Amino acid sequence: TILLPSIPNILTSTMKFSDISKPSSDLLGNDYCSNVTLKAKGLSAGPVSVSVETERSAAGTLSSKIGGKFAYAGLNFDKLEANADGSNVLETSLVPCPGCKMTFKAKKGADLGLEYTAGKMTTTGSLDVLNMSKFSTSACIGVSPAINLGGDLSYNLSGDKAGLSSYNVGASYATGPMFASVTTANKFAQFNVGVLYKVNKDLSLASSTTHSSAKACNVAAIGGSYSGLGSVGTIKAKVGSNGVTSACLVKEIAPKVNLTASGSISGTDTSTFKYGLGITM
Repeated sequence: TILLPSIPNILTSTMKFSDISKPSSDLLGNDYCSNVTLKAKGLSAGPVSVSVETERSAAGTLSSKIGGKFAYAGLNFDKLEANADGSNVLETSLVPCPGCKMTFKAKKGADLGLEYTAGKMTTTGSLDVLNMSKFSTSACIGVSPAINLGGDLSYNLSGDKAGLSSYNVGASYATGPMFASVTTANKFAQFNVGVLYKVNKDLSLASSTTHSSAKACNVAAIGGSYSGLGSVGTIKAKVGSNGVTSACLVKEIAPKVNLTASGSISGTDTSTFKYGLGITM
């Protein structure tokens, strides 16, 4: 009997609708980069966990941002961040009762959010409390151990475009080594399909396609991940519909120190080559 590898069943726990395509989108999106960064996380300053990230631009200049998180009297300060351009980020959360979490996020705007989980269903809501211009909500339910269904919508509260601005639905299915998801976009004008297949414990393949009346099938990206080379690390590669081929290597070079080296090129034009290098500790 041949036992096929299985994808970790993310559907056994509740999820938000925004994560319904997460397994395939993460494999095709995470770790690829085109900049040079150094991140230091988990630094302690008393009760505050501090992180520092420095990025080198193409011109050779360095810019840094510093962040922290801590909890006080039941209120979680999930992100306090100061950026080199003078902007700041604040994210807080509060759990008033089991299954319910209230959030506040401020960057360029300010959004008050609510997440509520009951049984196998998770609902979210977000209100722009700075300009009182937009309200968004979503819901996702696990109808079986293998199937998730959900949807979201946004409503503009003011201006000439007041009214329902977007609405979409989606579903995901996981069984053994296979994961697939279908979501709509642009008010059902487009369908997005994500597929992930775990060939064995080391090799995974994924694809992302879009389907609309303008184009029956557009392969947005197709790629894979291989971690069977031992100390070499994990190798990932993908090809996009724009003709750009990307590859990256993720390796733990020391305990709790990870190196990510990435590169991309458009077709065979070497002048379009871009590279990225990141160290996280």
